[in-house]
This record gives sequence, C-alpha cells and structure tokens, in this order.
Amino acid sequence: MAQVFEWEILFRTESAGHCATFPPLESRVLVRTVIRPAACAMIPIPTTKDTFAMAFYDVFNGDADGICALHQLRLAEPRDSTLITGVKRDIALLGRVQAGDGDQITVLDVSLDKNREALQQLLDAGADVLYVDHHYAGEIPDHPRLEALINTAPDVCTSLLVNGRLKGQYLPWAVAAAFGDNLYDSARHAAVPLNLAENRLKALETLGTCINYNGYGATEADLFFHPAQLYRRLHPFADPFQFMAEEPAFATLRDGYAEDMARAGSVQPESADDQTALFILPDAAWARRVSGVYSNELARNHPERAHALLTAKPDGGYVVSVRAPVSTREGADDLCRAFPSGGGRKAAAGINHLPVEDLERFEKAFRAAFAR
Repeated sequence: MAQVFEWEILFRTESAGHCATFPPLESRVLVRTVIRPAACAMIPIPTTKDTFAMAFYDVFNGDADGICALHQLRLAEPRDSTLITGVKRDIALLGRVQAGDGDQITVLDVSLDKNREALQQLLDAGADVLYVDHHYAGEIPDHPRLEALINTAPDVCTSLLVNGRLKGQYLPWAVAAAFGDNLYDSARHAAVPLNLAENRLKALETLGTCINYNGYGATEADLFFHPAQLYRRLHPFADPFQFMAEEPAFATLRDGYAEDMARAGSVQPESADDQTALFILPDAAWARRVSGVYSNELARNHPERAHALLTAKPDGGYVVSVRAPVSTREGADDLCRAFPSGGGRKAAAGINHLPVEDLERFEKAFRAAFAR
C-alpha cells in the first residue's frame, strides 16, 4: 500500500534519512509525496520552490518593539522569509501577504483588530499564523491555524512577550525594545538577571530609543533607514553592544535623534496644566521623525500629566501622538479610537489623520479623558 510522507526540510535531510538519495534543496521546503517501499531508494524531490513549496512571511511593526521582537525570534529560529513592514503607523500590513496552504506567517506588534479581515482570509486559505502583540485586539479568532500570544497589559510589549516565549535567550534585545516603547520600569525589571552596570543599561536605553525613533515618519522618505533595512543591519549581531560599537547605522540614528530632539525642545505647548499638555509641531521631516520619542520624553518628565503631540501634515490636518500619564498608563487607546483613524494601546496611542475641523473636538475630548 502506498504511504504518504510529509517532511519539512530545514537545510538538512536527516528527517527523511530512511531514503538513500536527497539532492540539495533550496531554503526551507515542505515536501509531500506518495512513495511505495520498493521505490524508497530514489525519490524525486523538487529542488526549487514549486506548488509544494512552503513560503514564510515575517510581518512586523517598524518600531523598536517590532524589530527587536523579530530579531529575537530569528536568532532563535533562523528562517529565510519575506519581510513586510513600514513606518510605525503603517499597521494594516497583513493585506500585503499573498499566502496559501502550508505557508507560515509571523505577525509582530501590529493590532489584530486593524488586520482582522486579512487575517481571517489568510487562515481560510490554509496559512498558519503566529500572532504576538500587545495592542487592542478585539475578539481573537478561534482557529486551529492561529497561535495568538496577545497581552494588552500596559506594562508589556511584544518583545517582552517574545522574550518569555524564548525563555530569555536574547534578553538584552527585549530590554532595549521595552525602553524604546517607553516602558522604563518594565525594562529595568526585565534586565535584573543581566546584572548590568548602569552605563550598560543606559546604553540599551539609548539603543531602544534610537531604533524606535527611526520608525516615525509620514512616509519612508522621512526615515533614516527603512525598517526592513535596519532589521537586516542589526540581525547579524546577537550582542546589542557589539551592534552599537560596530554598525554605522547606530551612530547615524543617535546623531539624528539628538538633533531632532533639540529642535522639538524649543516648541512651546499650545496649552498646559497639571493634568494635560498639548503641543503642535510644524510640517517638517524632523518633526514627523521625533513625534513619538518626544512624546515619550514628555511623559517621563511629567509622569502625572497626559500629553498630546500633533504634527501638521502637508495635505492638511494632523498626525496625533497621545501618552497617558505614566502614573496610570490608562486611557490613550480609548481616546484615540473615538476618532476614525485612531488606535493603539492603553499607555500610548495615536490618530493617523485628524482633520483641522476636528481639532477643537479632540482638545475637549483629550482634556476630558484625563481630568481628575
């Protein structure tokens, strides 16, 4: 009787060692074939990706959390994959994936709620999906091909979730990502097993901040590096301190960050009191780059106050970054989701396009959301 065998070939052939001859294979290929015992000595196996080939996709947010989450996973589980990412606010990413039966998709640090329809289509097409995130998800689909690791607690980020999954194999990268996501207490708590000197811990803080800073912009033209390019530059480095010492991209980001933050620091708030502060930045590339990291710094410097930073858009309206008070880390997502293009998480959220005519309504809602 014929038997059906299924193997996943990952640069090795020992899983099918009962057959005598295996030509070299390209990358990772899922092979399904029907064999009979008499024919076992020689089985034709495809050497290029064909109808039986398994495709891999890594879909990730272009900020520090998304990049460092993927970096940890691929250090632990190397894989040649198609990278799908973009500027930080480009989160409807799953719609770009064309996948089918047997393909594997990893999704990191983008809202399931914003990708629900595309996710369902990919699952129905036969793709397997690992989804790790900390943003608002809504109802999580119950599907045998979906593995969801989603935690929306305000002191958690995607890289820390991946770190838990990997049992701390690449903890320094998770610490850097937590700093980049403005989770300073979580970062320092996670770093305790590393027993780092304070200057080394501050270096990871700088690294996470700079990677996060690179993700902000209206378009990829605003960024120093496309997030996929930055990921490829850091991926050869299992040690983040070696990356900072040897990769020129880090110096580029560190210097650009310092210059842009100095410009932002000269902008006075439109309104400010003990509970809220609202800033408006001009339509300029530096302002678009710095909006997220400057919002984070304002939140740390005034932990009892909520912050809204609006950046003027070239076609009118504003991009909005909101930070809840660090003391509570609650309410930013609810406020932003009340506007059509808003979303995010409890401590930090945003609105991709706030029309000029909605500015007054936003200001009132912002003050009301964080009134004590």
